[in-house]
Amino acid sequence: QVQLAESGGGLVQAGGSLRLSCSASGPTFSSYAMGWFRQAPGQERAFVAAIGWSGANTKYADSVKGRFTISRDNAKKMVYLLMNSLKPEDTAVYYCGAAPYPWDEKLDRTSLYDYWGQGTQVTVSS
Repeated sequence: QVQLAESGGGLVQAGGSLRLSCSASGPTFSSYAMGWFRQAPGQERAFVAAIGWSGANTKYADSVKGRFTISRDNAKKMVYLLMNSLKPEDTAVYYCGAAPYPWDEKLDRTSLYDYWGQGTQVTVSS
């Protein structure tokens, strides 16, 4: 069992930066690949970034490549999403998820994730 809680969202101007955090509880956190997804009003939950259990493997949506960076600290049971050069179209609720795999190239699919946090709102003003 893994419980997740996101934090760090807020209101930021276009071009600014935010760092989202996802704290996890449970003894097996380091066995899970982790992902960030986002959901804008009226849209489906969309993949943002994923990271393998060791941190060696990462994957990004094309829309955030070069702007966002995912990282994890297994000792602290934390996952982070550093978001730079934010755009109004990045506005959404951001969720972190835990998938019971070391790594999988299909971690851009919500169906691979067993656990989700409650989400944190990110709003980027133009």
